[in-house]
Amino acid sequence: MSLPDAIWNTALIKIVPFLFVLTVIVFFHELGHYLVGRWSGIKIMAFSVGFGPELLGFTDRHGTRWKLCAIPLGGYVKFFGDENAASVPSEAALEAASPEDRARAFQSASVGKRAATVAAGPIANFILAIAIFAGTAYASGIIVGDPIVSEVRPNSPAAEAGILPGDRIVAADGSRIRYFSDLQRYVSTRADTPISVELERNGETRSVSVTPKLQNQTDGFGNNFQVPVIGIVANSEQAGFHREDLSPIDALKYGVSQTWFVTERTVAFIGGIFGGSQGSDQIGGPIKIAQVSSQVATLGFAPLLNLAALLSISIGLLNLLPIPMLDGGHLLFYACEAVRGRPLSERVQEFGFRIGLALVMLLMVFAFWNDLSSLT
Repeated sequence: MSLPDAIWNTALIKIVPFLFVLTVIVFFHELGHYLVGRWSGIKIMAFSVGFGPELLGFTDRHGTRWKLCAIPLGGYVKFFGDENAASVPSEAALEAASPEDRARAFQSASVGKRAATVAAGPIANFILAIAIFAGTAYASGIIVGDPIVSEVRPNSPAAEAGILPGDRIVAADGSRIRYFSDLQRYVSTRADTPISVELERNGETRSVSVTPKLQNQTDGFGNNFQVPVIGIVANSEQAGFHREDLSPIDALKYGVSQTWFVTERTVAFIGGIFGGSQGSDQIGGPIKIAQVSSQVATLGFAPLLNLAALLSISIGLLNLLPIPMLDGGHLLFYACEAVRGRPLSERVQEFGFRIGLALVMLLMVFAFWNDLSSLT
């Protein structure tokens, strides 16, 4: 294979899936900001996917510049009155504006409209995830199986709790377990947390306490990760795994349920990092996303869409962190404004943005370091 062909194949296999996933997520995030901003009567100067030099774009009849930029690592919606893409207020722009434009500036909107506009970005990420999970489930169905234990791993939490092959799991902490996957999902967010498991054995119902433990696992691509397990296995012979088709309503319910599950698991993972039960080396950046995207793309378009849903939830949660420069930081400022009856001083906001920028840059450097470390 010639060098140009090798470069082209690498770009097609690794870069294109990454760009597809990231562009979809960024576009819908910014579209949330844009739509609610428009509905709130705020003048919008630019809608950008990517940063840096503009590659292509157009200006619509409302005066908004829609553009695709060279650095595909995010995007932004710039409102009138913003100094930059991070929505830092520009007093100079407001002073030089006409009364009509000043009335449509972001800073002139009520605190409720500003908060709704900012919150709409992360909310759009969750809506996108629900739509993807629901759409793929409706199109392809879901694989389900009865919660019947086929094997108990030696020295596992399940073995210590007295669970035996043939037991049927009925409930976990009072929550009904319909499918084996229901139990997997419930366990996966409760590392080192005792779970009251109700099971049926020989026609009798009994209850045991089992505590999931983190276990290192490797996926089909050789990626290592940690997940809480109790040490039970279900096979097709006893669990009867099969594909179940869903109605549109059931698919939507599944999309909401799956999005909630991923959100809960992500929050638990973040909490585990701060609590010391999860390793921070699992945090990845653009290189990791590109690597995983290329791997998942080999499985088909639907798995790639599901990856986009997972990342969309992660980005939505990340943006809700109360860090200035992120949407959550802006919402924190607006909450303070609502309580005080007036905005925080420019000095306080500027100091907050500087701290936020430092934290965001630190997180980016840390993620890049983890990415590079995983390649060695």
